[in-house]
Amino acid sequence: MRESGVRDSERLLERYDATSAAHPALAGRLAPLRSAVAAHAAALAFPGTPSAPVTPGAGAAEGSAAPAAAGTPAASAEPVPPKAEDALAALADAERTLAEARTVALGGAPGELARLLASVAACGAVHAHLLTSNPGATA
Repeated sequence: MRESGVRDSERLLERYDATSAAHPALAGRLAPLRSAVAAHAAALAFPGTPSAPVTPGAGAAEGSAAPAAAGTPAASAEPVPPKAEDALAALADAERTLAEARTVALGGAPGELARLLASVAACGAVHAHLLTSNPGATA
């Protein structure tokens, strides 16, 4: 379960990198969210297991994505939409889909991992909201 979670987060990181590369004007807005996803990958890694550092652009530049876990869509498999607003919506969809998959996985996870998955899923849901909200707008 942890390995799958790390792979899912790494694919999402690739999606963030691809979106930033295709739409450089969005890079600043995406950077804090991408950083949180990188932290999720690190948190989900087995404690004490060294993991390869995931740097911005690493997966997208090489074009190598890990195979998708069963039932989990590969976030980096789809091209980045040419319009920035559509690219943000696609990234939000990837975040939402992964958050929902992690929520479903809670039922079969042991206690500590279930708590971590719940936290990461909640963060993904917030990311989806932030990606589709109008930054700087007043309510």
